[in-house]
Amino acid sequence: MTDHRTDYQFASTPSLDIAYLEWNPQGERTAVLMHGWPDSPQCWSGVAPALAAAGYRVLAPALRGFAPTRFRDASTPRSGQLAALGRDLLDFCGALQLSQPVLIGHDWGARAVGNACGLDRSAASHLVMLSVGYGTNDPAQIIPLQQVRNYWYHWFMATPRGQDAVERDRRAFTRLMWDTWSPAGWYTEDVFDEACRAFDGPDWAQVVVHSYRHRWAFVEGDPAYAADEAQLKPAPVLAVPTLVLHGGADLCNDPASSAGRERFFTGRYERVVLDGVGHFPQREAPQAVASEILKFLDV
Repeated sequence: MTDHRTDYQFASTPSLDIAYLEWNPQGERTAVLMHGWPDSPQCWSGVAPALAAAGYRVLAPALRGFAPTRFRDASTPRSGQLAALGRDLLDFCGALQLSQPVLIGHDWGARAVGNACGLDRSAASHLVMLSVGYGTNDPAQIIPLQQVRNYWYHWFMATPRGQDAVERDRRAFTRLMWDTWSPAGWYTEDVFDEACRAFDGPDWAQVVVHSYRHRWAFVEGDPAYAADEAQLKPAPVLAVPTLVLHGGADLCNDPASSAGRERFFTGRYERVVLDGVGHFPQREAPQAVASEILKFLDV
């Protein structure tokens, strides 16, 4: 079941007014679903209703830079560094007084939920990461040449021409990702247009370019997150029960990039590869994703 929503609410944190969608407000347990790049909270419209039907209050925030989330102060650096994403999530949970929710994230959102757990070991009851291998935030990591090729857009955004593409032609630029990261035919024009509304905010391009430049140490981060950065490097070992879901046909992050990560987890750890699914499992195979998540949570 797909449930497209437009009724955003807002939670105020020290840096942001974070927009979020909500399903089943009276649910006894809570799940926070974090979207990736280039995407929006709407990506969870096929997964959230299944979690809500299982008794979860489901919250899907828009990341910093993605409309309608907004910075509260014009002087705040428009940083996209990954530590900031983790801190934003902790601030969001604090603003809504959420106690150990299930944290579920895709792509940038997967890095956000992983970093939130690294910054606060009691942040979540369970952790679910889609399409990303934990421990892959280090700019000094060794990357197979095939993955280097997949990351062409990272290197492109490190150039003035790449920055210009993000600023001036963001829809065409992001469409190329949607068209090449997954098997053809997985989305419709109205779905893409809906996601693109999140890219039309005033801070999107700046946050995106900074994020990819910072993760390879091409630019400095916001000093406000220096302590968080230090805490996250190297990637902390986590005790939270963790599930990794990765599309077997992911042409952005090769499925091998999330394999062999057991050393980072001392608690229960599972990894499931979804055959024939590309980089956007929650959109391409929402029923399978929801089923795997609920099965993991029910044990």
